[in-house]
Amino acid sequence: MKELSLHLLDIVKNSTAAGATLVDISLTETADHTLTITVADNGRGMSPEMLAAVADPFTTTRTTRKVGLGIPLYRMAAEQTGGALKLESTEGVGTTVTAVFHLEHLDCPPLGDLPGAMATLIQGSPGADFRFSHSTALGSYCLDTREMRELLGPEVPLDAPEVFSWVTGYLQEQESAIHT
Repeated sequence: MKELSLHLLDIVKNSTAAGATLVDISLTETADHTLTITVADNGRGMSPEMLAAVADPFTTTRTTRKVGLGIPLYRMAAEQTGGALKLESTEGVGTTVTAVFHLEHLDCPPLGDLPGAMATLIQGSPGADFRFSHSTALGSYCLDTREMRELLGPEVPLDAPEVFSWVTGYLQEQESAIHT
């Protein structure tokens, strides 16, 4: 995957596939040009054995193929920048994936279409809630689908095309504001 937003899509889809009803996605860019991306969910979690093996590309829970490259590729992307990837998981509680990237490193992938990726996650998993936050030295913002549901009421589903359009536009505006 050539963009960090695509890695995020993969990691978060794993969360929803593991039964997560709430996924907290946090991006923090520091003045020393470090990006920390954390995805924490309340899904099924992993056994200690699965947690130890999940970075192996030949370990997967999928039945359609015998390889799982998401975590190994994400780890490689972080490590190529001098960063790291950390996995924590408890069965019945959830999983947290934290990746650190050094943004000025030559091998750091671009962030990509973060607003589009987040809007796609919301539209593609209408039964789950997401809390997305991004902070830089210039500011921060947060989007929480629980707040959206409260404001929109039960008659407007989060997978409605108008909601997708609004979320994408809102996130684009917010991203522009914290990177200007």
